[in-house]
Amino acid sequence: MPLETLSSPSLEPRQQGRPTRVAIVGATGYAGQELVRLLARHPAVELTMATASQATSEPRRLPAVARIWDGEIRPLDLDAVIESAEIVFLALPEAAAAAIAPRLLDRGRRVIDLSGAFRLREEQARAQWYPATAAVPAGVAYGLTEFEADAIRVARLVANPGCYPMASLLALLPLVRARLIAADCDVVVDAKSGISGAGKTPSERTHFSENHGSVAAYGAFTHRHAPEMEQALARQVTFVPHLVPLDRGILSSVYVRLADGATEADVAAAFDHAYVQAPFVRLTGTTLPEIKHVAWTNFCDIGWKVDETTGRAVIVSVIDNLLKGAAGSAVQNFNVMSGIDERVGLL
Repeated sequence: MPLETLSSPSLEPRQQGRPTRVAIVGATGYAGQELVRLLARHPAVELTMATASQATSEPRRLPAVARIWDGEIRPLDLDAVIESAEIVFLALPEAAAAAIAPRLLDRGRRVIDLSGAFRLREEQARAQWYPATAAVPAGVAYGLTEFEADAIRVARLVANPGCYPMASLLALLPLVRARLIAADCDVVVDAKSGISGAGKTPSERTHFSENHGSVAAYGAFTHRHAPEMEQALARQVTFVPHLVPLDRGILSSVYVRLADGATEADVAAAFDHAYVQAPFVRLTGTTLPEIKHVAWTNFCDIGWKVDETTGRAVIVSVIDNLLKGAAGSAVQNFNVMSGIDERVGLL
């Protein structure tokens, strides 16, 4: 059924009764606060608890969500979280998530983890990039909703994608699955992120005086989102992220060489086929998208240009790194896990 014919977001019979009891662990960071903002207004959710990242934190309120949610951010108490919630969102550093998530699963709770702790399947890759994660529990799904909905629906733990992989994989996977990228092509991902992507803890790199009026490349060949992309694509990726003086947003420019004979029409058809029923992917065709068009939304906008004489293609994908790249996609995955319309609480 084409997306244009879908009805407005509504609750299925499962959600017309008691809402799902939900807790957020790590609610004071940028992504955590966005989770509070979204879940407090979600019609299928009872937000029972939101905690800080540590047990020693002082109770506090969040001015940014006043009158949206007037609860208190409590110190982390895992037993209290388990008692209060059926599904737990983790917005924690990787090492903390790696320690806490298995304990939640052991107590029968389902988990949506925004960290990278459980994204990589191969033990050797995890040891290099996420050494605190000794093993991946049974029942983990990678949370790229547009391609993994069936696995997400029954998952015990959803490993939400990183913000850069979210933008880049949505731009690349339709072409990879349609075999439109040349086998010997080096896929290049040239991505720019707003400063909030670095998290709330300040550093020299995120200092206003260092960023204002400047753009800086960083993490070439050393960024842990590269193996996440390579895992999903099953091919090598040259990934160079850049920090730009914006508070939020990611623009990912992807450069590829097409398979022999592939045309611009083939590229358009691959994207149309992949996203015909994807409510949060908007295809802009040969009009390249901009960050400002998706800021404060859960949308990913994708456009492309093809040079048929040389077989080269450029795909541009934009998201809000805190919503589609973090909290928004996590809520989208919650909706899938709960058997309701993906759009509920997000549109």
